[in-house]
Amino acid sequence: MLTKEQEQLIDATAPLVAEHLETITRRFYPLMFERYPEVKPLFNQAHQADGGQPRVLAGAVLAYVQLRKEPEKVKQTLATVVEKHVSLDIRPDQYPIVGECLLVAVAEVLGDAVTPEIADAWTALYNELAGLLIELEDHRYHEFAKRKGGWRGKRRFRIIEKTPESAVIASFVLAPEDGGAVADYQPGQFIGVHLMIDGEPVYRHYSLSGYPNGRTYRLSIKRELQGQASRHFHDVLQVGDTLELLPPAGELVLDESRTPVMLLSGGVGQTPMLPLARRALEQGRQVIYLHAAQERDQHAFADELRALEDDYPRQLTSVTLYERGTENEKTARIGRIDRELIAYYLPKTEVECYFVGPQGFMSAVDQALDDLGIAAEHRHYEHFGPSRALHAA
Repeated sequence: MLTKEQEQLIDATAPLVAEHLETITRRFYPLMFERYPEVKPLFNQAHQADGGQPRVLAGAVLAYVQLRKEPEKVKQTLATVVEKHVSLDIRPDQYPIVGECLLVAVAEVLGDAVTPEIADAWTALYNELAGLLIELEDHRYHEFAKRKGGWRGKRRFRIIEKTPESAVIASFVLAPEDGGAVADYQPGQFIGVHLMIDGEPVYRHYSLSGYPNGRTYRLSIKRELQGQASRHFHDVLQVGDTLELLPPAGELVLDESRTPVMLLSGGVGQTPMLPLARRALEQGRQVIYLHAAQERDQHAFADELRALEDDYPRQLTSVTLYERGTENEKTARIGRIDRELIAYYLPKTEVECYFVGPQGFMSAVDQALDDLGIAAEHRHYEHFGPSRALHAA
């Protein structure tokens, strides 16, 4: 626990740290990878290059400084961090590594402004934050491990099906190598994947695109031209190959109400929407499903969505748009998901809106929903990578 004097030092120096925090976090990661190369595989280097990961760390530290005296708000703010950590099996012994390197980076960037007393105060603050995260993550680890088919750490799975869904997306059905059950998850969640590529460990997160069945998990992965892991899945891994999974996690799950649901997706952002749609339909809710793909050959899961329409004709309304191509009313329209389209299909009653896709798509959808009067608490989204601010959120 921080002393009163340390509290005062934090309050006095927080504006200076905040002013330079992104510079500090950009220095922190190379420093940590140099000192402790064993933790580097836990971080997607593409997100290091574009600054996404440093901004996430900066935001989390700032949020904790501002909210640390309001425990419930702190837990809500850190929930996304906890979920990502759980899907990577982050351990308590890794937190001192982060703390050491973060404080060194602070001292390097701020120089003489960091006195020994200030350094001690910020170290105490970090240790307090780390202790809270360890506690929250430990609870999640234990909760999942005690489920039927649950586990702790990594568990080896075998690819039993590999199915092309479009020109750029393939699905991989995974069954546990030990032949046991697999724990259910909440539709909309993702799972951590541990691969060995050219002898080096690689960690990634992928949405669970199938529906919980107690036997298998399904991942549907877009082949990214510069994606080390996605290219490995598409070009190297075949039926019979094995990989390791970590516990499912994620906050993009259905709310507790029974109000209508609007699901909006762009490209591979459709992967968490399919299980969300099925769960909402099973609950008897109205579902409006709007999906945008670049063109016909990149449109995945058309048959799967059509089967849902056949099963729930009175509950499900689905619209697919292609950015380019020839319009065919039976399959898709030409255009984009914009404010006018959303307004046309938006229920007149209270509605919960879920959206996932590229950053530009998500920002546009968020702004449109905000313009249409959908309050922030009814707009739910998730990034395929580090969280970034949306225009209206």
